[in-house]
Amino acid sequence: MRNNIIFETNYWVVKLTDNQNTIGRCVIDVKSDCGEMSKLTKEEWEDFRENVVINLENVMKKNFDATMFNWSCLMNNAFKGEGHKPHVHFHFRPRYRNPVNFNKETFPDKDFGAHYDRTDTHEVTDEMFKAILEEIKGSLE
Repeated sequence: MRNNIIFETNYWVVKLTDNQNTIGRCVIDVKSDCGEMSKLTKEEWEDFRENVVINLENVMKKNFDATMFNWSCLMNNAFKGEGHKPHVHFHFRPRYRNPVNFNKETFPDKDFGAHYDRTDTHEVTDEMFKAILEEIKGSLE
């Protein structure tokens, strides 16, 4: 299993996803046992904005020239089976008007300006995954 943790705050864990169809794609999990956005504390929201959103967006602009960002909180999978237990987490997708060339590989955002294709995957080698992870980690403030 890959070490995918980019960074942690007091309230959140930021992880790089295996699917890098938009380079820098992440999932951000709240550390508390919270199943609804309305139940997040003021401190969790403030930490999310100040230490997660601002850092991730700045790093993706600086390192990969991201054009914009999609943030979503989708908890549908928690209800697919019996004994569902939703957990607040966010999907972060940097979006790119132009393809990103990184470490001798090109990462095009095929659906820029539109909703992304959920079936589009860009699995990367362990070496590339580590390079992306380290590039992001190295630019955090």
